[in-house]
Amino acid sequence: MPDLLLEFFSEEIPARMQARAAEDLRKGVTDRLAAAGLHYEGAKAFATPRRLTLAVAGVPVRSPDVKEERKGPRVGAPENAIAGFLKAAGLKSISDAKVQPDKKGDFYVAVIEKAGRPAIDVIAEIVPEVVKTFPWPKSMRWGEQSAKSGALNWVRPLHSIVATFGPETEEPDVVQFRVDGIAGGDTTFGHRFMAPAAIKVKRFDDYVKKLDGAKVVLDPARRQQTILADAKNLAFAQGFELVEDEGLLAEVAGLVEWPVVLMGSFDESFLAIPQEVIRATIRNNQKCFVVRNGKTGKLANKFILTANIEASDGGKAIVAGNERVIRARLSDAKFFYETDLKTKLEERLPKFSQIVFHEKLGTQAERIARIERLAGGLAPLVKADAAKAQRAAKLAKADLLTDVVGEFPELQGLMGKYYALAQGEDQSVAAACEDHYKPLGPGDRVPTDPVSVAVALADKIDILTAFWAIDEKPTGSKDPYALRRAALGIVRVVLERNLRLPLHDVLYRASFPILGHLYWTYSPRIAEARAVSDLAKRMQSEDLEKVADQVAGSVKAFDSDDDIVPGWETIGEEITSGLLAFFADRLKVQLREQGARHDLVDAVFALDGQDDLLLIVRRVEALGKFLDTDDGKNLLAGIKRGANILRIEEKKDNKSYTGAPDAARLAQPEEKDLARAIGVAKQEASAAVAKEDFTAAMSAMAKLRPHVDAFFENVTVNADDKALRENRLKLLNEIREATRSVADFSKIEG
Repeated sequence: MPDLLLEFFSEEIPARMQARAAEDLRKGVTDRLAAAGLHYEGAKAFATPRRLTLAVAGVPVRSPDVKEERKGPRVGAPENAIAGFLKAAGLKSISDAKVQPDKKGDFYVAVIEKAGRPAIDVIAEIVPEVVKTFPWPKSMRWGEQSAKSGALNWVRPLHSIVATFGPETEEPDVVQFRVDGIAGGDTTFGHRFMAPAAIKVKRFDDYVKKLDGAKVVLDPARRQQTILADAKNLAFAQGFELVEDEGLLAEVAGLVEWPVVLMGSFDESFLAIPQEVIRATIRNNQKCFVVRNGKTGKLANKFILTANIEASDGGKAIVAGNERVIRARLSDAKFFYETDLKTKLEERLPKFSQIVFHEKLGTQAERIARIERLAGGLAPLVKADAAKAQRAAKLAKADLLTDVVGEFPELQGLMGKYYALAQGEDQSVAAACEDHYKPLGPGDRVPTDPVSVAVALADKIDILTAFWAIDEKPTGSKDPYALRRAALGIVRVVLERNLRLPLHDVLYRASFPILGHLYWTYSPRIAEARAVSDLAKRMQSEDLEKVADQVAGSVKAFDSDDDIVPGWETIGEEITSGLLAFFADRLKVQLREQGARHDLVDAVFALDGQDDLLLIVRRVEALGKFLDTDDGKNLLAGIKRGANILRIEEKKDNKSYTGAPDAARLAQPEEKDLARAIGVAKQEASAAVAKEDFTAAMSAMAKLRPHVDAFFENVTVNADDKALRENRLKLLNEIREATRSVADFSKIEG
């Protein structure tokens, strides 16, 4: 079958757009080929700084013939309905349609036959459409085109299009089309400086080979491999190790068509700057890699750059130019760092009172105060020093106002640690300045120092309760405040640090500083003209003004018995219950990634008062192991059978069969045995749960299995005797209630 080769040759495509553009090109062309019935064997797309390329293998020579039946109006329908049908079907008269019988009468049916077309003609229509509708995030018009209405938009000026189509055994044809004056052809160009001449190409293999000879490496993966291998070898030859950077590698590969790796150096005095600042400076400003001493692990005063040309002087001028720029950038970074050191972190804090965190949630200073209070309350729960936790929380955000972080935002937290250590803060306080943001994602580590743990939890809990209070929750794929990440971060910290955190109480107490802020901000007595949130309106419906002087901002610590403003308990409980459900969803995500079943999480969370994430996970693990056994599977089947009977009968009778069954009405031996077994299982399971021995609790439940099986085999639940039937339904309810000491089995699938 024939193959299709497309290349769009232009000025430089930004590196950040190349991978997405290659995929958009592949999808745009292949989707249209498939829609035309041209089902191909495979397609690969590539990008360099100056070209997008697509190779589609195994395209049929011709699209298939199509026969379609289109149902029309009923025989005898009004003339305008028939006329519309004829026009839509492309028929000249109704006699060209056939009549087809139906249950509701006879209908006209048009048989539309479309002959297949040569694939090259279809492609000639597809390519201009793809070009004109290409989804560049940013595009431009240029030259004479810029004055034309509807002129071509491309990311950078588009110079030529290669479009060839044909089988391997024959000379391919050029696909004939024009896009705003640019015709399909078989001519491309090599490297801008080393081989700029025009190149005639045929099919993909020939195209790749000729580009390679013209100093263009088409495949970005191959360019990355070349850069990485050459950089490692060059560093090794000089006695260093390359500091690998996957993101930078991908970006650099998008900047060059013919990578040439070179090494430069900078003044050794700059090594007094924190290594991360050096790396960020060199990476962000010059897209260069840094190297380190393999023995000490410290950065060396060398860097590795990737040129796009084999220079006649061996690259000396290119290296010298990069050295000049890096010297200037490092001088700036050194000045920023040394200037930052002159002002203590605490002295920067007053500025936060002028920086708005969120229009409804106040300033950064108010948020920091909340985090400080939360960290102090959490400290005993995570075995941290409360004073250090509060001190760390107070200073943790201060580096956001430093010059270095202003220049390199990705260094926030890390620079806070460096500045805290430089001003003599405790090691734990300094570590928390860096680690309180962690974990930032599934691959990031969790904090280990107890002070860092306390501040990290406080930071994430505050942002969750704050945005829940103003009803700014994640919806669908939208999560502008990264609340899912914050919740997952809390889950990971709790589980990986084996923390026993009473989540309900923590969230409930954390909500009151937010409510205090909302009250003071939106109270009619204080700001009558300001817009109010739905939550604030609800708060105003309470008679809160007479107790306004009691607010004082918030409660203090989690063991405090301070008064809470009347009317706020309900709102705080709503925030808390909503967040607990959100945590349940995040925990499901976390456990599902570890292979656990989401329905088991539901079964445990359905129990009242389940807010200890660590215990929930232990219950889920024990429940999962139990349900993998024959006893577990069979007991689940019996419990669900009983629950189904109960649900049906309760709905039919419009009543609940709760309460203990009457022992005197237990007529058959199987009933009596089951009742006794339930009593024993309840007692043993409750005792085991109290000791947090969930495996033993599951074993206690397993003892019910033979009695449940015997009951359903020999006892008729819906007996004719109403009193006996009610008693047996209550016995079924006892099974349900007994197992709830372990989990809500009704939530378990299967």
